[in-house]
Amino acid sequence: MRKRRKILTVSTAVVAAATLPLLMSPVVSAAGREDADESSRATRLYVPPPDRESYRQVARLAWRGDFRDSAGLLAMVRTPQAIWYGDETPEQVERLVRRTTLSAAWQGKLPVLTLYNVPGRDCGSYSSGGANGIAAYEAWIDAVADGIGDRQALIVLEPDSLALLPSDCTAAADPDPAGQTDQADQADQTDQTGQTDPAAQTDQNDQADQNDQTGQADQADQTGQAAAGEQPAAGEQPAAGEQPAELPPLPDAHASTAPPTGSAAPGTAQEAAQPANPQPTAPQPTGPQPTDPPATGPQAPGQQSTSPQTPAPDPSASQSPAPEPSTAQPSTLPELPPLPKPDPVTPDPDGATGTSDPTDVTDAPEVEDPETAARYSEINYAVDVLTALGHTAVYLDAGHAGWHSVSSIVPRLIKAGIDRATGFALNVSHYQTDQDSAWYGRLISSCLAYADEGGDPEDCADQRWSKRHARRWLRAHAPGDSSRMKHFVTDTSRNGRGPWIPRLGAHVDAEPWCNPPERGLGRRPTTHTGDPLLDAALWVKTPGESDGRCLRGTDGPLDPERGTVNPEAGEWFPEQALELVRYAEPAVGVIRRTTGPRH
Repeated sequence: MRKRRKILTVSTAVVAAATLPLLMSPVVSAAGREDADESSRATRLYVPPPDRESYRQVARLAWRGDFRDSAGLLAMVRTPQAIWYGDETPEQVERLVRRTTLSAAWQGKLPVLTLYNVPGRDCGSYSSGGANGIAAYEAWIDAVADGIGDRQALIVLEPDSLALLPSDCTAAADPDPAGQTDQADQADQTDQTGQTDPAAQTDQNDQADQNDQTGQADQADQTGQAAAGEQPAAGEQPAAGEQPAELPPLPDAHASTAPPTGSAAPGTAQEAAQPANPQPTAPQPTGPQPTDPPATGPQAPGQQSTSPQTPAPDPSASQSPAPEPSTAQPSTLPELPPLPKPDPVTPDPDGATGTSDPTDVTDAPEVEDPETAARYSEINYAVDVLTALGHTAVYLDAGHAGWHSVSSIVPRLIKAGIDRATGFALNVSHYQTDQDSAWYGRLISSCLAYADEGGDPEDCADQRWSKRHARRWLRAHAPGDSSRMKHFVTDTSRNGRGPWIPRLGAHVDAEPWCNPPERGLGRRPTTHTGDPLLDAALWVKTPGESDGRCLRGTDGPLDPERGTVNPEAGEWFPEQALELVRYAEPAVGVIRRTTGPRH
């Protein structure tokens, strides 16, 4: 009897698992046609074979009698979504891509391919890996191109490759918390002022003052070396080898920098940040003076002919003869213009970006970092090879609205070859809302067009600006024709409830992007978006697959938020899969729809 019951139970489960797809076919087809019915011109997207673990979970739910969750999960895995490729050998990826594109072409559908094999991806975090060097990556891309051939494909090229450059890896393993914090601070300033331009200009002015001080300090150093015999006295720093002790008298003689004596106190504080600047207090009167003070003699006498001599008690011995050579000091002034000539040689790293533009400062490590330069080379190569196929649409990585500012991501897209690509992809594997992604995408497209006409991306409207100021900028600078702008696609696979906001202080590192709890499926994939710049809403991230262990700053192995050991990145996560179905917005229909007249 027991054997018969076991056989009956197993047979029932097998039959239920086998017939469930047939019984639920109206539900699944309805879910797939939900957005396709909006327009007959909408491109039909390809549905890849589901993960085997997903079907096992569907069968288990059906066997327990949980038909609603089972049907909802089945509808989810049979919705069009992207196929990810990475870590395969060139031979393997060529065979797999050819199989996918041939199957999609036979069905008359468009496959979405996500290529994820760039060297050094994910900064060595949960999804670390990638090809072993540029040559290996180029061979891998060539194999992908051979697999596609002359068939159609939509390609999301290397998620996080531009938003998370190798130069960003040194700052933090995961950029989201830092990026969101920085942008939150900017948002606070934006909300208070109504626009970010004044704050940005203030930051640029501060950096300009520091850069100008650096230039003055370098000139003063060289001048001090030339006049070491004339002004050796330094009351507090008698060391002969240290030139900073000689610098305070030099401004007094040249009458170009105001606070030589006051710099004694603040100078020590700023030398910790910039040891090459022995005169850090110059920023107070350096509004007009940073522009080559030695050559601008009128600026120095204006403020500092009296102030430097009176408040300089330390080098009093050197200042007593200072009034006499004050007339002779002009002889030293002509010596300063030739001094800047060696400056571009000595401060080579700073000289390349010795401007007050914060973008130049932040971009400098990217250019000098060989790994970052290689990253740009790899993406450019992929763009050229894949777009040359003729029937592919290639979208570059642009992060998401809660990460980089517009002025930060646009230069990266330009360096990566966005001018030759179809457009860019937003919110891949993330949770930003459709509204935020659409607005962010419009600002990026407008900024790219503005930069293409010779504009500076630093002047572009930012997603943290007030809508009123941003729209004013768009009216003034954005093209009226969307065909002149770069288009984009968005990932809506898990953004039904928006991003997860963890409790303040609950975790050392909340990692809000990593398997956040109680998230839901988002908009169903479609190419009929109603937005002239949005080419498609896609399920790029496979819903139900884990983001990684998600240790959130702990030693593990448990995810402290969920209290479970999460699967490795890319593996099926049953608990999260059910959450995505249950919290989906719009909801996943699991009841057979009755056909009726269309309105």
